[in-house]
Amino acid sequence: MPALNEQDSVARVVREVRAAQPDADVLVVDDGSTDATAERAAAAGAQVMRLPFNLGVGGAMRAAYRWARDRGYRQVIQVDADGQHDAAELETLLAVQAADPSIDIVIGSRFAGKGDYPVRGPRRWAMRMLSVALTSIVGTDVTDPTSGFRLVNRRALALWAEHYPEEYLGDTVEALVMAHRAGLTMRQVPVVMRVRETGRASTNPVRSAVYLLRVIVAIGLAMVRRPPRGGDS
Repeated sequence: MPALNEQDSVARVVREVRAAQPDADVLVVDDGSTDATAERAAAAGAQVMRLPFNLGVGGAMRAAYRWARDRGYRQVIQVDADGQHDAAELETLLAVQAADPSIDIVIGSRFAGKGDYPVRGPRRWAMRMLSVALTSIVGTDVTDPTSGFRLVNRRALALWAEHYPEEYLGDTVEALVMAHRAGLTMRQVPVVMRVRETGRASTNPVRSAVYLLRVIVAIGLAMVRRPPRGGDS
């Protein structure tokens, strides 16, 4: 669970995850927060990794994946600390991999026919274009290409622990292209997500205006870089 200045929501999210999956371990990666994020996460029962400065979501998740790989975890689910990801949907992701263990990555999608998550304006148009492009590249439906609600197995964990992109949008867009080029399989599943209630989103009107250009660059980088080796099963 990557978290940057999410003191108003992180404890509630940790409690929801622990209630929904009592046997799961919860790790909060405090990505250089200047508020009480780490303390409130720990008080709610999470293990906390405190980064000395802000690395961004990509850097925080690479640290989390390395932590999980080094401790022998077989499955890892990313959950945002702002409360957008409904812990009740964790079982939805787990069920997909349980039914077909050959699937390496399960993506929770806001736009696959379940719920009504509001995204409008230039960002929505960019996401639709990106969805078409990514679906064509990876060979399976990706209607929510920027979703951070994802389950990975040991093979994907091994890959992303070493090669997870840290650039803006790399943690979503480029990571999926990278996984595909490394021979990993993925599938999306419809989930309900909630609108952020606290904190500040990582996007703003200026970022949204250049969103599509950054996406194109991210995909281009993913396609021209040397494909990493897939992880061990």
